[in-house]
Amino acid sequence: MARLPYVDPANAPPAVGEALRYLPDLHLFRMIGHAETALLSWLGLGGALLSSLSLDPVLRELVILQVAACTGCDYERVQHEAIAAGVGVPAEAAAAVADGQLDSPLLTSHAAVLRVVEELVHTHTTSEARMNLLRAQLGDRASVELLLVVGFYLGVALLAAAVELDPDPPAPMAVVDAAHREIS
Repeated sequence: MARLPYVDPANAPPAVGEALRYLPDLHLFRMIGHAETALLSWLGLGGALLSSLSLDPVLRELVILQVAACTGCDYERVQHEAIAAGVGVPAEAAAAVADGQLDSPLLTSHAAVLRVVEELVHTHTTSEARMNLLRAQLGDRASVELLLVVGFYLGVALLAAAVELDPDPPAPMAVVDAAHREIS
């Protein structure tokens, strides 16, 4: 059981209740609802990261799964394995990330980037050589987008651990679809 109660959309402030009614009924969203003045902006950033980047969606999902693996965040892993499958990540590749098998042939083209993510999660920085590798492989824009994805989902993992977020069944494309909607 979570350490904080989940926000009930029916009893929430109007803007929070309206936002939560548009979203899949996930514990994460109902927990973030406590931050009523940040909720809409947080959802906007999350939506942009899921739908508006130049970063390849397959790589984005592998990066999120790598954050989940490095932090031990099962909540994030379960949600994003389903989303990853929806954007074309083979289940075997997702499993290789979850198992820390970055040398798997399934991850060959992404292993260097996933090692940067691993370093970022564990040290909160990366070496100049790895940053140069990231830039060479992705370019400046996608490199910054990747760093934003890592930071956002590291925040989700920390929140999930701190409040002991209860598991939810995967909500694959419903989350992505909700990210496309404008919540005002």
